[in-house]
Amino acid sequence: MMTTENFAVFLFLAKMGTRKKVRAFVRVKPTDDFAHEMIRYGDDNKSIDIHLKKDTRRGVVNNQQTDWSFKLDGVLHNASQDLVYETVAKDVISQALDGYNGTIMCYGQTGAGKTYTMTGATENYKHRGILPRALQQVFRMIEERPTHAITVRVSYLEIYNERLFDLLSTLPYVGPSVTPMTIVENPQGVFIKGLSVHLTSQEEDAFSLLFEGETNRIIASHTMNKNSSRSHCIFTIYVEAHSRTLSDEKYITSKINLVDLAGSERLGKSGSEGRVLKEATYINKSLSFLEQAIIALGDQKRDHIPFRQCKLTHALKDSLGGNCSMVLVTNIYGDAAQLEETLSSLRFASRMKLITTEPAINEKYDAERMVKNLEKELALLKQELAIHDSLANRTLVNYDPMDEIQIAEINSQVRRYLEGTLDEMDIINLRQIQEVFNQFRVVLSQQEQEVESALRKKYILIDKNDFAAISAVQKAGLVDVDGHLVGEPDGQSFGLGVAPFSTKPGKKSKSRKTFKEQLSSSARKEGASSPVGGKDLDVSFSKTQLTPSSKDGDIKDMLLRDRETSNIEPLPSDSPKEELRPPRSSTPPSKSVAFEDFKNERGSEINRIFKENKSILNERRKRASKTTQRINAIKREIDITKEALNFQKSLREKQGEYENKGLMIIDEEEFLLILKLKDLKKQYRTEYQDLCDLRAEIQYCQHLVDQCRHRLLTEFDIWYNESFFIPEDMQVALKPGSSIRPGMVPVSRIVSLGEDDQDKFSQLQQMMLPDGPDSVSFYNAKVKTEQKHNYLKTMMGLQQTHRK
Repeated sequence: MMTTENFAVFLFLAKMGTRKKVRAFVRVKPTDDFAHEMIRYGDDNKSIDIHLKKDTRRGVVNNQQTDWSFKLDGVLHNASQDLVYETVAKDVISQALDGYNGTIMCYGQTGAGKTYTMTGATENYKHRGILPRALQQVFRMIEERPTHAITVRVSYLEIYNERLFDLLSTLPYVGPSVTPMTIVENPQGVFIKGLSVHLTSQEEDAFSLLFEGETNRIIASHTMNKNSSRSHCIFTIYVEAHSRTLSDEKYITSKINLVDLAGSERLGKSGSEGRVLKEATYINKSLSFLEQAIIALGDQKRDHIPFRQCKLTHALKDSLGGNCSMVLVTNIYGDAAQLEETLSSLRFASRMKLITTEPAINEKYDAERMVKNLEKELALLKQELAIHDSLANRTLVNYDPMDEIQIAEINSQVRRYLEGTLDEMDIINLRQIQEVFNQFRVVLSQQEQEVESALRKKYILIDKNDFAAISAVQKAGLVDVDGHLVGEPDGQSFGLGVAPFSTKPGKKSKSRKTFKEQLSSSARKEGASSPVGGKDLDVSFSKTQLTPSSKDGDIKDMLLRDRETSNIEPLPSDSPKEELRPPRSSTPPSKSVAFEDFKNERGSEINRIFKENKSILNERRKRASKTTQRINAIKREIDITKEALNFQKSLREKQGEYENKGLMIIDEEEFLLILKLKDLKKQYRTEYQDLCDLRAEIQYCQHLVDQCRHRLLTEFDIWYNESFFIPEDMQVALKPGSSIRPGMVPVSRIVSLGEDDQDKFSQLQQMMLPDGPDSVSFYNAKVKTEQKHNYLKTMMGLQQTHRK
């Protein structure tokens, strides 16, 4: 028999079985001047010993430590890119398609080879790094799993000077982000709000995205490294695998983070100045915070982990000690001059090995498949019930939902049962039992409404929970503490009743409204001639019945217009206006004249939307102005009513107050002033809330107008430059019928880059395909990326030439 202690030990061992230590490897940068006397590797190639000579300047008594030994998972010395990937990343990537998250991180001193390890040399297929090899392995594994429908998405994040940037935002279909990117946490983990995620259906598309992001990275040069990365980059691969078997409701998701950290550097050695110095300060600061988080994760007694100290640790919160398999590659120098930085990097690797992660399969359920499977199971259960009923001679049992006729029959049976004309009801199935209880509730609710309606015909009801109304009535002396009437109920004046305890609290607003309506009608019958008499009271009550505004519908219209504005494309190039383009004059017209022509021609659609949004904005402003005027009028009326009420109170005090059974008796005029003041305050709150809503709508409309204005001016600049500054021989690319987006000119119309790149690609195929037949996608994506950026450079040069 298992005791409580044995069970606790069992749970602890089971939990420890799911935990996994972070794997740490060291890769040494090849050098001709390797410090063999100071750096030694263990026989098992999993340890590294550092020996540092004592500084003789410290004297005879010198307690300086001279020897260190670090235990790691492997030392990669003079290792090829193939061996590094096989050792470090292959297992992590293969587990991703099984539903496990993975993280591979490169850490080390600047110039030690982190970017080479992670990305490699994109010019040479053999020297490619972990990242392109991981993409290639993912798509190879997808081909080996025809039983699953697998989708792959990628994103590329850059953290530069504690700011987040999307390295793939330069793609034409992404567009600029209105709001800055932020790190958001939810129960599913940490994600970057505003970071674009791109679907890739084939290997070449993934390589194109990788090369696009690499060209946008920020680099600089200093004495330690000619191409030093000045930012931390996180390339993420999202995998989602659905079984092609429709009965399988589960599907798995996984995320692979490939992190290339910027290198730590000593300013004295790197000689950084100016902007590079500022970048180095941010890099060293974020790496210091990363090390603090690693130390806290390695200490099991620590409850708080400082993830939020910087953007780097916050973005990697899931990867550091979370639900993933993590591998660290520490890049170090083998030179004696860099031994202190090497020791620092090895200490970081040894601390990282103390961290434990808890990788688990990320399983989710497909809601659509679950519904279909449940419907199928429900049909089978109905068939089985039908078989059991036929065996038990219960052939009239129906398990389908009841129709209106059956529900009406049950309602009739319930009424007869409550009246006593029916002794019992036959129970057939569970649905009937539920419907019987439901009809009991319906009948009870109807009876309560009938009782309340009868009471309203005889009495004026006040909710017992409305303490303000009860207090006002008691102060008026119309009702005593026990709820009995005080005054003349014979019609000479007016009488009030108090709702019985059986009145439902849910009828609060309705009871209050009935009370006010009957009170106002009674005051009109009385024919009071005071300034706050029945006429004014009737007007005050009518103000509370405002027509519901159409602001919800207007907001929907604005959202539709906003979506229409964001998806506006320029007029097709085959429009008649484009065909009738007049010959260009030698001197371009002024921008003001050209702008009017643009608004009537190609920019007519965006100009129309701009005017509509502006008219909506003006209409909202007018409504807000009118609402403000009404609020001011109500405020003035409140002040007048307060003065009148204070005057009545002072008059009552001078004439002498009358009390009946401890209650203060007030006259009808003062009582009506109290009710009018209460109603005016309610109107004031309602109008003020409407004004707040209008202000929010005005702010949103102003945003739409500004967005349309910016879009109109941007489109005009593109049209103006294309129409009057591009040379005549390049205008062929803008002829009607061409598929050129505004602001773009095809490469073949400007320079012969296409032929040069094609020749270059053919040469690469002849050289590399015999050795690497799988390199077609890699080189094809590389050539396309270079072609695009060469074209952009050419366009920028042309623009600068025209400006001169």
